[in-house]
Amino acid sequence: MSHKPLVLSGMQPTNTLHLGNYLGALKNWVKMQEDMPCLFCVVDMHAITADAGYGKSEELARSTREVAAAYIAGGVDPARTPIFNQGQVPEHAELSWIFNCVARLGWLDRMTQFKEKSGKHKERASVGLYTYPVLMAADILVYKATHVPVGEDQKQHLELARDIAQKFNNDYGVPDFFPQPEPVIMGTATRVMSLRDGTKKMSKSDESDASRINLTDDADAIANKIRRAKTDPLPLPASKDELKDRPEAENLLNIYAALADQNRDAVIAQFAGQQFSGFKNALADLTVAKLEPMAREMRRLLADPAEIDRILKAGARSARAIATPVMDEVKRRVGFIA
Repeated sequence: MSHKPLVLSGMQPTNTLHLGNYLGALKNWVKMQEDMPCLFCVVDMHAITADAGYGKSEELARSTREVAAAYIAGGVDPARTPIFNQGQVPEHAELSWIFNCVARLGWLDRMTQFKEKSGKHKERASVGLYTYPVLMAADILVYKATHVPVGEDQKQHLELARDIAQKFNNDYGVPDFFPQPEPVIMGTATRVMSLRDGTKKMSKSDESDASRINLTDDADAIANKIRRAKTDPLPLPASKDELKDRPEAENLLNIYAALADQNRDAVIAQFAGQQFSGFKNALADLTVAKLEPMAREMRRLLADPAEIDRILKAGARSARAIATPVMDEVKRRVGFIA
C-alpha cells in the first residue's frame, strides 16, 4: 500500500503564540501548503493535560480562537488547507485509546518531556500528560499523515508514533496499514531563543513578557523588546567563528536572517563590526514590517469569533472526512462490532 503524501501539524492553545512559533513552524507551514496537502489543527485536547478545571474553559476557547487566527493571519489558507481543533474530531480520542492498548509502558517511561513537565512531583501529574505522546500518535495516524513538521524536542514523540504504527500493523496483520510518518525539520531558526537569555528557548510560559515577541504585540511593543534585548559588549561578529560563546548575538542574527529570508552568513557580512544599537534598529524595523500586519489581521479576525468558529467547524468536517473511514477500518480490524 502506498500512502499519499499528507502533512499534519498543530500548536497548543496555551498562552499567546510568539515569534518562535512563527519562525519555527507557522512560516514553514505556509510554504508546505504549496507543495502537498496539509492539515493544521489547534490541539485543544493536549492543552488540558496540564491545565484543566473550573474556570479554565473560557480561557481555552479564547486561546483556541487566537491560535486559529494566527494560522490564518500567518498565511494558512483555510479554503484549501483545513484548520480545525481536535475537540471537534472525536476520532482523535477513539484512536488514542486503541493506541494506549498497543503502546507499552516502557516506551512511555522513556519520554523525556514528561519528566521535564512533571518535575519532582510526577505522581501529581495527570495521566493525560503521561500519555500525551500516544494522543500525538493518534493525531498523526488517524489521517495516515506521512510528514510531520516537528521541532527537535518532539522528534522522540514522532519516533513513538512510528513504533505504535509498526506494532499495530504487526499485531493485526496489516503490514502497511499505517504509514511510518517522517519528521520534517525546517529552517535554521527552528529554535528561536529568549530575548533575555540566549541559552533558553523562547517560551510562551516564560514569566518575563520581555523575553518574547508575541504575535499579538503592536509595533511599539515589538520595537521596544528588540531594542532592549540582551546582548554583549562586543561589536557584531565578522564571521560565524566569532559567534562562539555569544548566544544572544547568534540569536538576534538568526532572527534577522529568518525574517529576511537570507543566509545567516550574508547577514553577518552585512553588519560585521557594527554596534548592536544600529543592528537592533534594523532588526526592529524588519520585525515590525513582518509581524505587525499579522497582528493587525489577528485583531480583525478575533473581533468576529463566530467567523473563526465557522472556519474551525468547516475544517473539522474536512478532517473527519479523512479520519472517519480510517477509524472505521481500525475498529473492524480490532474486532469492534459497528
